[in-house]
Amino acid sequence: MKSNIIKALKIILPLGFGIFLIWLFYDALCEDDKADLFLAFKKANYGWVFLALIFSFLSHASRAARWKYLLEPMGYKISFWNAYHALMIGYIVNLIFPRAGEASRAGVISKTEKIPFQKGFGTILAERGIDLVMLGIVCLIGLGMQMDKIDAFQTKIEGFKSGEAGCGNSMIFSILGQAVTYGVLLGVVAVLVLLVVKKSFRAKVKEFIVGLFEGGFAIFKSKQKLPFIGHTLFIWIMYVLMFAVCFYSLDSTSQLGLDAMLAGFIAGTFGIILVQGGIGVYPALVGLIVTTYLAPDEPGILPDALALGWIIWTSQTLLMIILGLISLALNGKNVKLDADEQAPANPQ
Repeated sequence: MKSNIIKALKIILPLGFGIFLIWLFYDALCEDDKADLFLAFKKANYGWVFLALIFSFLSHASRAARWKYLLEPMGYKISFWNAYHALMIGYIVNLIFPRAGEASRAGVISKTEKIPFQKGFGTILAERGIDLVMLGIVCLIGLGMQMDKIDAFQTKIEGFKSGEAGCGNSMIFSILGQAVTYGVLLGVVAVLVLLVVKKSFRAKVKEFIVGLFEGGFAIFKSKQKLPFIGHTLFIWIMYVLMFAVCFYSLDSTSQLGLDAMLAGFIAGTFGIILVQGGIGVYPALVGLIVTTYLAPDEPGILPDALALGWIIWTSQTLLMIILGLISLALNGKNVKLDADEQAPANPQ
């Protein structure tokens, strides 16, 4: 009886969490945004949207596979599926708690593969550094393709007020954001106090920092540098493709070129950085940039340009929620049972 209840909860709780996330994002939209959202999905050619979702899944799978190359130099050979589930759980946590997904990912892999948290977290920070470099390269390529439109972009962006996007009634994001901020501050104070009064705690912090650096510099020790580079290029090509193919889902944007696609991709990326989950701001920034190509002299954002932003944001966000929920439900089923496999092959 007890085992049946636990099994039921493993299904009900992730499902309930997913419904809550969908409601949370929807409630954070103003009425105009909700109307634009439904209009966008009426216009869309779903064949292209489905192809974009395939590219997105491939990027996640490649990122999970690449992670193995960062952990191997420290003597850890991990299961692909454990790496993948940890990644997707981290993504779904990030939808609510900014940057908390990285810690969640390291925590999950620590449980399933017995990898010290600090070492796993260090490799994730190294990944973020690589992502920043790749984003910079994409920005430079995009900038080089459209130097003649810089002034037009600037004019459009200056007329955009981010406070007008995502203006729904939900206050949960604000409350959670404040809770995370105060929680971090309290945590920092507690750590500082413990560092002063407890010698054993200082030793643990030192061990954590050493492990963090070991994980962060694992990329330089990897014997699989070419596969690592190959996965990195593949991941970012998939990112651009999953954005670009959605342009073909609307007749009005299907004729735009790679320059417009890269410019929109960059704008959307910064929208996610600026606002939690990119709610409202992602579609608006993408719409602004696409409008610059469709009708540069047109004030505001064209409906089809905004619709494109909503199609991309909504489809990718829903995919992330669904995949994250599946990983939450399946996580732990691939935990290594063999004690010899749980230990590092060559502990450092």
